Amino acid sequence: MGAVKSKRMPRAVRERQMLDAAVLTFARRGYRAASMDEIAEVAGVSKPLVYLYLNSKEELFSAVIKRESDALVDAVTAAVEPDGPADRRLWSGLQGFFAHTAAHPDGWAVLHQQARTHGEPFAREVATMRARIVDLVTGLIGATAKEAGCAGEPADREAAALAHALIGAAESLAEWANGPTGEGARSELARPTAKETAATLMNFAWAGLGRLRAGERWKPGD
Repeated sequence: MGAVKSKRMPRAVRERQMLDAAVLTFARRGYRAASMDEIAEVAGVSKPLVYLYLNSKEELFSAVIKRESDALVDAVTAAVEPDGPADRRLWSGLQGFFAHTAAHPDGWAVLHQQARTHGEPFAREVATMRARIVDLVTGLIGATAKEAGCAGEPADREAAALAHALIGAAESLAEWANGPTGEGARSELARPTAKETAATLMNFAWAGLGRLRAGERWKPGD
């Protein structure tokens, strides 16, 4: 079936239309199986026009990753309540993360499943995005530590480590919450809301952070 012809529109609008089609196709077909013909058809344009705007499948995939990465970081950053107490700042950031990934499951699938598995430069783009979110969360945890009177290099190092652990858990939870149900996947329950998913992780993380704030440390037995 040929591409649907549509009226002339501004370049930015046309490019967004193509990127939207590419996100959908890459998420559902995978990078290898996705074709420029299919992306053009979903976008309602000709394949030569896709090449004219975005040059190649590799450059199109890179553009998709950059757009979805920036959108996720912007959503998390905007969600954080900067003037709230430490737990509220972390809670609002987590809600922003899960709300965005729930609202854009195809974009999340491209970032979390596709981009990481096809080597450079795609994996590097995702790593850069992840580092930006880790830096944000490190700052939130670091602020919590300072409020509790913890300071210095050990506290800074621990904040960074906890941020990596928390983001890893958030990524795994987002994949579970947005993924299919059935055997080997999420059980056949109602899909959790972003607030419910954020609360699950917050309950898991904040209890431990609360103990750290109180100066408690887990130690292995002899």
